[in-house]
Amino acid sequence: MPIEIADRWFETRRVAITLLWEPHVVPLMRCNIWHVRGRDRDLLIDTGMGISSLREATRHLIDKPVIAVATHTHADHVGSHYEFEDCLVHEHEAEGMRHPSGRNTLISDDFDPADLRKLRIAGYEVEGPLITALPHAGYDLRSYSVRAARPTRIVEEGDVVDTGDRSFEILHLPGHSPGSIGLWEQATGILFSGDAIYDGPLLDELHHSDIVDYVRTMRRLRALPVRVVHAGHDPSFGRDRLIELAEAYLRRRDPGFAATAA
Repeated sequence: MPIEIADRWFETRRVAITLLWEPHVVPLMRCNIWHVRGRDRDLLIDTGMGISSLREATRHLIDKPVIAVATHTHADHVGSHYEFEDCLVHEHEAEGMRHPSGRNTLISDDFDPADLRKLRIAGYEVEGPLITALPHAGYDLRSYSVRAARPTRIVEEGDVVDTGDRSFEILHLPGHSPGSIGLWEQATGILFSGDAIYDGPLLDELHHSDIVDYVRTMRRLRALPVRVVHAGHDPSFGRDRLIELAEAYLRRRDPGFAATAA
């Protein structure tokens, strides 16, 4: 079945920060890309699939040095990091940025059948191509791969990312992946959470996920005095929803919490 050619690849919504996303990517892989303006430098928190140039799409937004932050190194979050000179990643996933591994594909039939079952059980309908339009005529879905990028800022828990007028603390939030991080701005109560938590089906049975770590992360997030969460997927939400999502996970995965909450 022919796939249409997209008029443009990225969509944007500007608020206090700017949200970019790839509307022609299926929900499973449709990452939120956050642009945070700073006095001295900007942040790009995650960079999408790398199917089309993010640098080109953001040329009207960014007029100063930019740090491309990786909340983790899954393909849907680091695809365009290679386009940026300053790349930030947690120490546990730096090697994954330097040398991307795993199955790079835009065709769900190429997935391991066991992985497909897990995704469908989690609530994702995955069938056929992972994109619904082509970025340009002649694009070959099987040519897709995640390109290597050079980490220039290796971070760990407690490090600070500064834009000149805003300051974000690195929170190590493992579970979904070993080096998942969040960016926490205590002054505003804003958390950029990556895939540690979002308002959709959470994935904790990937090949390097760890449910025990994820339980610890959810307990930590539940106690964080958040005002708003800008997540790696799906719409942003406030503290009440954060608590609902964290507690739903804990009831499912943490026997101690489930017994206490009963």
